[in-house]
Amino acid sequence: MASNRPAPEAPYVPSQRSTTDVFGYGSYHHDEGPREEWNPNEDSIRPVRGKHRVAKQRSGGFARSSTVLGVGVIAAVGGAGMASANTGKPPVSISMPDLPFVSGEEEAPQGSATALSDLAAAPTAAATAVTDKTQISVSDAGAGAGETLRNRIMAQAESQQTQVENKTQLATQSALADEAAKAEAAALKKAADDAAEAKKKAEAEAEKAAEAKRLAALAKQFTLPTSSYTITSTFGQAGSLWSSGYHTGLDFAAPTGTLIKAIHSGTITQAGWDGSYGYKTVLTLDDGTELWFAHQSSISVSVGQKVNTGDVIGRVGATGNVTGAHLHLEVHSGGASTGIDPMAWLRSKGLTP
Repeated sequence: MASNRPAPEAPYVPSQRSTTDVFGYGSYHHDEGPREEWNPNEDSIRPVRGKHRVAKQRSGGFARSSTVLGVGVIAAVGGAGMASANTGKPPVSISMPDLPFVSGEEEAPQGSATALSDLAAAPTAAATAVTDKTQISVSDAGAGAGETLRNRIMAQAESQQTQVENKTQLATQSALADEAAKAEAAALKKAADDAAEAKKKAEAEAEKAAEAKRLAALAKQFTLPTSSYTITSTFGQAGSLWSSGYHTGLDFAAPTGTLIKAIHSGTITQAGWDGSYGYKTVLTLDDGTELWFAHQSSISVSVGQKVNTGDVIGRVGATGNVTGAHLHLEVHSGGASTGIDPMAWLRSKGLTP
């Protein structure tokens, strides 16, 4: 806040009479007591009410209109904060607004009074302007606060919508990822199963090839007992023709005199007549398996003789309990009294009866 410029000092002229001014400024009073400083404060200064008239100085001295002097005092006390008035001393400079004034008998111009009135009304106008501005500011602040709240709500709604969309997108991506993982796992499992099946098939084929190779090698060591034959009875076949109630061997029907060969190399352990078997020859292999050749018409080997694969050991006949000429073949594994299926055994050696 700018301070007012000091008012011009009035000349010091002692007066010969007591002044009648209410607010005499610069006058000299002979009837006054000791001089004291007057320091106006909140308790000593009462609010100025109404208009105050100041008697004009007719000769010498310093005069002001009531309005000028009232505004000056108010401005001096309120604006500068404190003013000092000493009686019997030269006037003290005080800050006052730059307002036009007159001395002696001249009145203040009309324009000056108007200016003073405008100045007095200025605080009220300023207060009104401030009030209006405050109201506008409050109104604008209210509108701005509402807009801010609306924007905040909209931003929060958009944020929530974005979160929902993000969650939905993440859920969709997760579902797609799960489906892709399941599809990939299924594909991998199928590929593994196919690979295992292919491996198993390859192993089976390799095993079959190995077995065929083994049988081919065995076929060189084993041979069928006769040729130009017909299979007429198989192992285990039931019937009253056999005393045991079922057939115990494999029958090769062939003309009498057809050659009988050694199936594998071994030793002749029996050769001669054996009741219902007729003429029978027993060939014992190196692993202990016994091969029985029955119903022969003749025997070409003797007990203890070593024979090789394909050697002739006799001929087909119809001796013993028979209905026709044929070779009755039995296989006894390990010298057991009960035989096994000759068809299966021959096939295990690479032979196909």
